[in-house]
Amino acid sequence: MFATQPTLTESIHMLEEELRTALFTRTTRGISVTREGEEFLASARQILDDAARITEKYTGKSVRRPQFAVSCQHFAFAVEAFMEIVKEAQSDAYDFTLRETVTSEIIDDVARHRSEIGILYLSSRNERVLRKIFKKEDLVFEELYTAQPHVFLGRRHPLAKKKAILPSELDAFPYITYEQGAENALYFAEEVMPAIDRKRNIRVRDRATMTNLVLGLDGFTVASGAHAKAYNPEIISIPLKLGETIRVGILRRMGITPSAQAATFISSIRRMTGK
Repeated sequence: MFATQPTLTESIHMLEEELRTALFTRTTRGISVTREGEEFLASARQILDDAARITEKYTGKSVRRPQFAVSCQHFAFAVEAFMEIVKEAQSDAYDFTLRETVTSEIIDDVARHRSEIGILYLSSRNERVLRKIFKKEDLVFEELYTAQPHVFLGRRHPLAKKKAILPSELDAFPYITYEQGAENALYFAEEVMPAIDRKRNIRVRDRATMTNLVLGLDGFTVASGAHAKAYNPEIISIPLKLGETIRVGILRRMGITPSAQAATFISSIRRMTGK
């Protein structure tokens, strides 16, 4: 930043005095950003992004490298949409982040401005609780598409030739789900069919392990029917007779205009899911 630490510290103090708000919490172990500081940072980035777009529009010169971050549940189509952003980047430098993570961290990332948008789903099992959290954090959920739950399993699985599957038909096979860390409550689960209803449960944290266990153990998982090309070709999806609906959508901060990258990401998902 071409500034000494004392100069930077003084500038931050002056800014806090001008705003009459503490942007950092200072302790003997260091400093951390306050809630007000996170909100200030998001607003400042928005202003800089707007100024950069205006400069680029009228001068044709890019003054800032594009930045975009998204946090999502383990949706293959989100990876494809993210690749579209990278491919369409009109700059020789950019700073993009894709976080496949647990549900509670998606909400926290968007609320704390670490990600511009989040991707998750609502259903009758989790909507009441999650919408309360969204409201508390000033977040908005915008539905992208609605789908019926599907069973994802290997092409050589004993149930692979069925037109539809009943939950009871899955009892003999391991149910592979995404572990949710400390927040392992039912309404944070990525799968619409609760693991508590199953006898054989295996929890994982990443997509590669999920795929290997589904194929290697004749296991299965449950997700939406949006079967993107990015998913392993050895995995197929079959409708699950559960009487439940999955509503996948965007989670964003209230009052924030989406960046060009966010708009591209959202339009790519709509195109891939036919919405």
